[in-house]
Amino acid sequence: MEPQQTMSERQSLIDTLEQAMAHKDIAIRAELFRAVTKLFVSSAHKLSDEHVGLFDDVMGCMLKEIDQSARAEFGGQIADIPNAPPRLIDTLSRDDSIDVAGPILSRSEQLDEASLVETAKTKSQEHLLAISRRRSLGEAVTDVLVERGDQRVAISVVGNKGAKFSEFGFSKLVKRAQSDDDLALGVFSRHEIPRQHLLNLFQSASESVRQKLEAADPRKADLIRDMVEQASDQIQAKSREGSAEFAVARALVESLNKAGKLTEAQLCDFARTGKFDETVVTISLICDMPFGVIERAIVNDSTDQLVVLVKSAGFSWDTAKTVLLMSSKAKSRSKTDLEHFRESFAKLRPETAKKAVQFYRFREKSANAQTH
Repeated sequence: MEPQQTMSERQSLIDTLEQAMAHKDIAIRAELFRAVTKLFVSSAHKLSDEHVGLFDDVMGCMLKEIDQSARAEFGGQIADIPNAPPRLIDTLSRDDSIDVAGPILSRSEQLDEASLVETAKTKSQEHLLAISRRRSLGEAVTDVLVERGDQRVAISVVGNKGAKFSEFGFSKLVKRAQSDDDLALGVFSRHEIPRQHLLNLFQSASESVRQKLEAADPRKADLIRDMVEQASDQIQAKSREGSAEFAVARALVESLNKAGKLTEAQLCDFARTGKFDETVVTISLICDMPFGVIERAIVNDSTDQLVVLVKSAGFSWDTAKTVLLMSSKAKSRSKTDLEHFRESFAKLRPETAKKAVQFYRFREKSANAQTH
């Protein structure tokens, strides 16, 4: 048998609800509404589903008769109650006023994913912001938030540790982060972001954003640079495999090498006439280095590395200068720059250059071993 006190509380709730429904004065109804709310909040953990349902029915009708401030007060009081009346929760969550809907959207565990998705698709940015602050968020909800939400919403949901993101969600975030430094930092901090999206984020970021990413997590930035380089190698390799021009250049240079005609003069001629593929293959064969290393050195204007490679082959400064002038930055070379490079070339001993090339080979082999 139920304790007498519990039975009295429930009877009091029923009596108060009936009285509230019968009263015609709106002001008195509002006071009764507050009284019933207080009674429900204090006894919710004791109420049966039947009594919660009764509260849901009666208060649902009364909700239409009270003003916005009273609805907001009510929503704030029941948002954290596990067995809050479900229809009331749903009605409050769809209210156009964020003061009313906000506490429910951000805190109530009564809302299911379908309701959150529908609200996120149709309500204001303030409603989306409230949803983004929930303790946990599924992929279906975050998909809508990152696509429809403004900057505040995007940054808020990215910073929510309880949020989960789909492939679409991460892809959309990375695209948006290209023009938003704060969002880029937020996306970068997600530990579960897939590798391909992390690479895209880092590669598409501006130099200033990259510096911020590196400062935020130096170890992670180092790892990404390695991944970017590996990805670049893979792209280069696929590009070479599909290039008929490269195949022709490789066949020519290899035939010259077999005939003993792959000389310094030939390399200088290839470089001077802008024959990129032929120059790459020539240096690769002479220095016994992978094609990708030579391509990156020329394309990325890795002056020190190019100087070392040419010196290790025993070639002259004129040849080194001709190769250096093939880079994308060749037009910006000043006489002072070239003189500086010439001095560095002159000071570099052939033995030192050969040891450096050996190190390059070792590093490439180690990197390849880790990716297979």
